[in-house]
Amino acid sequence: MINLKNALADNIRRDIEALSNFNQTPGAGITRLVFTDEEIEARKYIKFRMNEIGLVVREDAIGNIFGKLKGSHDKSSPVWTGSHIDTVLNAGQFDGMAGVVAGIEAVRLIKESGCSNKRDIEVVVFTSEEPTRFGKGCLGSRALAGELTLNDIKNLKDDLGQSLEDVLLQRGYNINEFNKVKKELGEVHSFVELHIEQGAVLEDTGSKVGIVTAISAPTDIRVTVNGVQQHAGATPMYMRKDPLTASSEIILELEKMARASKNISTVVTVGMFDAFPGASNVIPGKTSFSIDLRSTDFEEKCKIINSLNQYTGYISSLRNVEITTEIICNEKPEKADTYIIDAIKNSCIEKNIKYNIMHSGAYHDSMFVAHFAPFGMIFVPSKNGISHNMEEWTDYEDIALGTDILSGILLNLSNEIK
Repeated sequence: MINLKNALADNIRRDIEALSNFNQTPGAGITRLVFTDEEIEARKYIKFRMNEIGLVVREDAIGNIFGKLKGSHDKSSPVWTGSHIDTVLNAGQFDGMAGVVAGIEAVRLIKESGCSNKRDIEVVVFTSEEPTRFGKGCLGSRALAGELTLNDIKNLKDDLGQSLEDVLLQRGYNINEFNKVKKELGEVHSFVELHIEQGAVLEDTGSKVGIVTAISAPTDIRVTVNGVQQHAGATPMYMRKDPLTASSEIILELEKMARASKNISTVVTVGMFDAFPGASNVIPGKTSFSIDLRSTDFEEKCKIINSLNQYTGYISSLRNVEITTEIICNEKPEKADTYIIDAIKNSCIEKNIKYNIMHSGAYHDSMFVAHFAPFGMIFVPSKNGISHNMEEWTDYEDIALGTDILSGILLNLSNEIK
């Protein structure tokens, strides 16, 4: 419906490369933590680009940015698109940024096409999708979903001990308006997020577009195993109360549970492990490790958690160690809207673009927007499936292709008035 402009890929390249200059770790990937000087400058750049194409720009009390293309039916709920501009440590330049830049360009295409939109179309930059600074991800979309409270922003602190509340005040945000951030069901008509895949499925299948059916929600668990710290040479094997070997058995059993799951989206990862005191000639007295459990099936996650609790009880008795587990979060997965899925699929068929129907193993702001609006996601390929890494790469032409599809979907959704 809207022809792909020759300059689209160049515009996307310009903006992504410009955002890459706002960086706390030049030469070592991109680090842009929320509300740092670099992130504030990136915000200014995005707001400048929004203003440049004639969008009405505002920010809410948690720092979410909204760039609005006004529609003819201003009392109808808006259509949203967007993503985030903060990063993990030493990251690449596409995660989140591709979706923000694509959203701005999609709205520009709509505006320049001369097609009218009845509903407002808003490009949203969500505050702190990454948990890098305050230890909790999706701060902006959580607040919009009513899942982040004033008490939370007082208690969430960075490595310097600054609370999110303090940082918001320092940056000039009015937290007295925080109660106005939350969106109720129906206040947003629909949301479509373009994102890099962050995996290798699209590349492996030779597909240019991924159509997301569901988002795997994370369950974050911390396990602590207490044993007895003893001499490595003087303690016979039968006398040991070794928390590290006990931990190893738990980790391997978790892998078996995930492999045995009937849901292919179910995965488990142990990404952090500590052994105290950490000497080669000492049997550790204590270990602790993280568990990241994800699935598009909430019941499947709960089943694995129950099995984990049973198994840790068995290992505790078998190896005479004390084991505690703490569930930090247990998020519920969300399903994409079937109407939006079909709209993206039909657009791909119409444009003769090879697509892949898939779930998202990574979580995104869409997962919280789903609490108050139907959502869909468009994935574009990640080279070698690499993300959260300075080697992260997505061809600008692939983002442009996804942006062209996005623009048509947004325009169609914006003209849905009953």
